[in-house]
Amino acid sequence: MLRPLVIGALKLPGNLLLAPMAGITDLPVRLLARRYGAALCYTEMVSVNGLVREGRKSFDLVRSSSDDRPLGIQIFGDEPEVMGEGAALVASFGDLMDINMGCPVRKVVGNGAGSALLREPLKVAAVIRAVRRRVTLPLTVKIRSGWQAGEENYREIARIAEAEGCDAITLHPRTRSQMFSGSSAWEQIAEVKSLLSIPVLGSGDLFTPRNVVAMLKETGCDGVMLARGAMGNPWLFRESRRLLSGETVTPPTRWERLEVSLFHLEQFILNAGEPVAVREMRRHVSWYAKGLPGAAAFRAQVNLIDDRERFILCMEQFFGEGHCEEQR
Repeated sequence: MLRPLVIGALKLPGNLLLAPMAGITDLPVRLLARRYGAALCYTEMVSVNGLVREGRKSFDLVRSSSDDRPLGIQIFGDEPEVMGEGAALVASFGDLMDINMGCPVRKVVGNGAGSALLREPLKVAAVIRAVRRRVTLPLTVKIRSGWQAGEENYREIARIAEAEGCDAITLHPRTRSQMFSGSSAWEQIAEVKSLLSIPVLGSGDLFTPRNVVAMLKETGCDGVMLARGAMGNPWLFRESRRLLSGETVTPPTRWERLEVSLFHLEQFILNAGEPVAVREMRRHVSWYAKGLPGAAAFRAQVNLIDDRERFILCMEQFFGEGHCEEQR
């Protein structure tokens, strides 16, 4: 089940991927996922309207480095020609282009993008066709089951994606109306796999190595895309690989959590500057501390810190000694 994955002309050494997540999968997060075994990482989703009409801020989302390859770029929008133009503008920054047709958040679907596209199969075809015409990179789409219960049209959308030239498809088997509630219907992934000749990737409810193994085994999908389960947990890639290889799974030590937290902070500072990095790292370091004794008190403390030195000291005290002394 742990095997190479071929998507168009892109040959990956493994089939565990880091999903695109808005506000999460920036360069430091991607570098950490790669360190622990992610074969492909995606940028945050990038607005094609921002690329075409605004510029610099949207281009910042595809900022990368030589260590951050292969890189998938995910775009979103609702106008076929603008989607094609936006894709062409950022194609040189990555190794694969992905179209978001699954985001359920109101701000995105309110503009007709993300999972709202699932309500218009003809537009889905037009969007994929427009992007395919403008880029030569491997092209994929990420979808949900449908808009709401009773409107699950993932089979139709999957067939359209393949017919219009997509090289792979990712299914998160929940409807848009479900958001992230309930359980994802993995059997739908298996069904799509049986319908298509292109690779099918599964997503949804992958929080533990056993979840990863179970999805690959139960659905027969070609690979999995780790999302919420990888937030603050890059070790999920390593432990999933170990379990798939029949090896012993061991959780990260406190020292590993500290080392990753320090690396993440320094990379964040390099990419965004100290004020932004320290502020944004508060949530990441809280995720790294999840499950450890004293994590709640540690989280409350770091949320009050706004400079690098105190932040590092607090991390060293908590992860190194199991507590965080109040900084005065």
